[in-house]
Amino acid sequence: MQPTPGSAVVFAIAIRAYGRQNGTMWFDTLTLPALFAGFLIAASVIAVVGVRLTEMADRLADQTGIGEAIAGAVLLGMATSLAGTVVSFTAAADGEASLAFSNAIGGIAAQTAFLALADMVYRKANLEHASADLANLFQASLLTFMLGLPLAAYAGPDISVLGVHPVSVALPVIYILGLRVGGLVRDTPMWHPVHTGATREDVPETEQDISPSLVSLLIRFLLLAVILAVSGWVISKVGAQLSQRLGISATVVGALMTAVATSLPELITVLAAVRRGAVQLAVGGIIGGNTFDVLFLTLADAGYQSGSIYHAITHDDLFWVAVGLVMNSILLIGLIVRQQNGPGRIGVESLMILMIYLGAVAVQAIAA
Repeated sequence: MQPTPGSAVVFAIAIRAYGRQNGTMWFDTLTLPALFAGFLIAASVIAVVGVRLTEMADRLADQTGIGEAIAGAVLLGMATSLAGTVVSFTAAADGEASLAFSNAIGGIAAQTAFLALADMVYRKANLEHASADLANLFQASLLTFMLGLPLAAYAGPDISVLGVHPVSVALPVIYILGLRVGGLVRDTPMWHPVHTGATREDVPETEQDISPSLVSLLIRFLLLAVILAVSGWVISKVGAQLSQRLGISATVVGALMTAVATSLPELITVLAAVRRGAVQLAVGGIIGGNTFDVLFLTLADAGYQSGSIYHAITHDDLFWVAVGLVMNSILLIGLIVRQQNGPGRIGVESLMILMIYLGAVAVQAIAA
């Protein structure tokens, strides 16, 4: 039976009733099959809600006039990242530094790999070629910059102010400034991508095609985002329990289980957006979501009670930072080069991204 968005809420309430003890939720009272069931239900809800978010983000882009690339980076990127945000913060608050960190960074790698799958689905041309947009190019550059900061924090001295590392303070500031600059890039670009027959224009729908009001769309959008957050909270608790009971490292659980599960909205939305022909929204949603995912580290650092989270992680966690940097760099090159392929052929950059991710998963599995 297909899961519904309300399933996440029902499941969360059921767990609360089952595991309540002195006003506290105890997931360790659940059996292993119940934990797996909860994980699958929450992940399924995240996937289903993602489909609806795509349609609403596309309509909001048309009604607000901000364009698909910016809507993907801001509206869709933030909303689909809510589940992952809750996972990282909750895990950090519970003292699970590696789970919190690897969930954030592992999600970036997984979501970038989703673009390669979307390139296979988009049969008209190379996806990076068709989605030529200066805002996407800028967002990918911003992501590369932001991914380098956690590496600097790890390699630098173990310092913190009120338990938060200066890098964690800098990340949201850089993100907000980046959104501002990204808007200027869209409104007053200094150069334009060359238009080709495969370039897909971001043309808003006509008024008669837009039925729901802006307020109605925003309310529905926010409600679905809340459901994602609830599902993410469930996954964070279940993921920590699975790591302990199965004897699997928190890095593996974070990078390959919770990160992939909470990234399902990005997979669903990018495929749905490509099928709708909203390729700027698809690429912008992934890149924008990845950029927003870096901010998980700020919340995780704030939630971690034992000092800087960057000095509580392991070398295994840094592996996924390197993977994310390499994959995003290849994507950035693909957006600049804009390889021209015939219909139905995957781009070289998409093939490389997919191979790197699968190789990283294999290395992590062997190391575990």
